[in-house]
Formats: sequence, C-alpha cells, structure tokens
Amino acid sequence: MRAIQVTRHGGPEALEAAEVDAPVPAEGQLLVAVTAAGVNFADLSRIAGTYSPAVELPFVPGSEVVGHTADGRRVVGLSFGGGGFAEQALVPADSAVEVPDGVSDEQALALLVQGLTAWHLLRGSARLRDGESVAVNAAAGGVGSLAVQLAREFGAGRVIAAASTSDKRRLTLDLGADASVDSDPTGYADRIRQANGAQGVDVVLDANGGAAITAGLDALAQFGRLVSYGDAAHQGRPSIDPAALAERNLSVSGFWLRPALSLPLGYREPLVELLGLTAQGRLRPLTGSRYPLVEAGRAFADLTARRTTGKVVLLVA
Repeated sequence: MRAIQVTRHGGPEALEAAEVDAPVPAEGQLLVAVTAAGVNFADLSRIAGTYSPAVELPFVPGSEVVGHTADGRRVVGLSFGGGGFAEQALVPADSAVEVPDGVSDEQALALLVQGLTAWHLLRGSARLRDGESVAVNAAAGGVGSLAVQLAREFGAGRVIAAASTSDKRRLTLDLGADASVDSDPTGYADRIRQANGAQGVDVVLDANGGAAITAGLDALAQFGRLVSYGDAAHQGRPSIDPAALAERNLSVSGFWLRPALSLPLGYREPLVELLGLTAQGRLRPLTGSRYPLVEAGRAFADLTARRTTGKVVLLVA
C-alpha cells in the first residue's frame, strides 16, 4: 500500500513516499481505509527524533485518521502509535468514533487533538462555571478557535479572544468572541480588563508561555485560574511567586492531552459531544489546508513556516 515513511531523522525532507506492507489488526484493533489524516506539530518531533518515547526507524507517522471500516462505518480515531499517513491504518477499537452526517473529514480530524484539548481545558483544568469570563490566547489557532466557541457553549458570561493580527482578531469575533484584543504581553492585562468592563477575568487559557503567563496572571480576577498548555513563544519558564498567588487566591495549572484521554469519560464521550455540536452547526472547526498524501513533506514545510490555515490534512483516498 502507499504510505509516507521516515527512514532517517530530520525535517520535512525526511518524509518519503513508499510502498509498505498493509498492517494486520490484532485483537482490539480496527483496520481503517484512510480517506484523510491529520498533520500536527507533534509529528515534527517524531520525524526529528526528539519525541519521547523515541520511535524506531523506519516508521509511518500520523496519529489522526478518518476513514471507513470493513463493515462500512465512517470513523475517526486517534492512535499515538502512528501509522496514519497511509492508505490503511490501525486504530484501537475503543478509539474509533463514528462520524455523523454533515461533518466533513477535515472537521472530524480537527476535533481530535485540538478539539479534545479545548474541551478538557475548559471542563477539566479551568472548571468553567456558568457566567464566568474567559480570555483565550492564540484564539485564532486550532485549539484557541474551538475554545472560544466552547466557552460560550459551556456557559461563559463573556469570552475575550487575544490574537496577534487584526485579521485573526476579526476571525475570533466571527466565531463568537465578545471582544478581541492584541495578544502582545505588553499592556495585555489592561486590554483584557478594559474588554471585561474594567474587571479581571476568571479564566485565562494560554498556549504561548513565557511573558504571556505573567501577563495572564495580571489579568485575572480574585480566585482566577490560568491554564498553560503550550510554549509557542519559546521564551523560557517564567518565575511565579506563590505568595503573590495567595494574595489574590489565584491558581496556575498545566495541561497535556495524552494522560487526560485515559481518564474515565476522557475520550469517547467528549469527542461524541464535539462531533454532535459540529453536526448541529453550533461548533465550527477551522479547516483549510489540504495536501495530497505524496506531498506530506510540503505540508510539514508549510506548517513549520506558518503558511497554513485551519486544520492541516493529508488527503489519502
């Protein structure tokens, strides 16, 4: 079968089209005829050989797939073992979730890593309550754009988006944010408070790290919660004074998706909910950048250079 294989560690140039043996499902696995596969930044680490745990060469990358099972079901599934950049892939049977009519392949793939992250950030880490205010950093990105919409869906009283350009800020308003501000850490807290009626916000979701965390803490109200789930700025770890947190009853937490998926009700149930909201038109995953399977290298090069928009997918079938 056709696949994209990595035989040496490196950058996007290490991705090569190849003919490989079709996988054989073991007990508890489903064989999926892949129609599309999701592209993620985590794949870059696997290709470079910096991912932990290390992946043995040669391997077929890709952990998000959508396609059809032998009995004709259209399913989306997640396999951290890779193998998705191929005409056929194995998905754990308990990971495969049927895709409702009206949800595209690209939308379904956007709800796996990005959608589940946004869901867990709000439901689990932030423990969002009805009427609370939420500031979402990187709000035009894959996770952020879904978090803006889900915050509203989950009962937030006011949703404030933060993004780096005017075009991105307009997009967040189209997605339902009540206000959108510049995400530059300088002056960030003042802009957030101004957008929230001169009050601090209850929750800040941050994927940028560095100075954005310090600025986010300044923007919180009493008993506010900041959840950090990324370090896109690569500015190092900020120093946080526990005494300063105590003075305002603030909380800071970190989030990584993979362990959350093994929690009871941590994977299938939220994914079914996200797919249902999308089918009903109440949730709009951002889609856009699509590449043929054989152009996987170009997809990753564009992703690295920030030339892509929406969910990046490889079209297989």
